[in-house]
Amino acid sequence: MFEKKISPFTAMIVVCDKKGDDHIGSGVLISANHILTCSHVVDNVFWGRPSNVDYNGGGSGGSNKATTNPEYLDEVKARIDTFLTFHPYLLRQDVPSEMVTASGSGLDPDISPAGAYVQARRVAEARGLSEQTVRELIRQTIQKPWLGLFGTEKVNVLQLNVALDRLKPAAASETGAL
Repeated sequence: MFEKKISPFTAMIVVCDKKGDDHIGSGVLISANHILTCSHVVDNVFWGRPSNVDYNGGGSGGSNKATTNPEYLDEVKARIDTFLTFHPYLLRQDVPSEMVTASGSGLDPDISPAGAYVQARRVAEARGLSEQTVRELIRQTIQKPWLGLFGTEKVNVLQLNVALDRLKPAAASETGAL
C-alpha cells in the first residue's frame, strides 16, 4: 500500500492554515493574523505581479507565449482593464508593465517602486490612511541594488503588506479610532 509522507514544513503550513479564519484555502498564514492572498481583487493590500501558474510553486514557469501572440495580448489587455478598474485615477499609459505581465517564473515576490506607488492611493483609501503615510511606508521598504550597483530597486510585496498591517494600529490610534 502506498504511504504518503508529509514533510515537517508542509505539516506546519497545513496546521497554520487551519488556524486561519474564512480565508482557508486562499492563502498561507505568515504569522499571527497575517494572511497572504493571491487574489488580485483585494483593495486593501498591494498586488504583486500576475502569475501564469496561479502562484503554484510546484509548477513554476512562464506562459511561453510570444509578445505578438494574440492570446497573450488579450490576456494583457484584460489585466490592464482590471488594473484600471481598481485604479480609476490612472491613465492606461500609467500602468507599469510589470503589473500586467507575468514574470518568467510566475512567482516573482518583488515589484518596482513604481509598481507600488501607483497602488498607494487605492490601498490608502481602502485602509482609511493618508496616501502620504502609505507612500512613506513604500519608501521605507524599497530594497536598494546590491552594493549599490547590481540589480534595480525593488519592493517585496509580502514584506510591504505585513508592514502595512503593522502600521494600521499606529495609524488608527493617531486618528483616535482606538
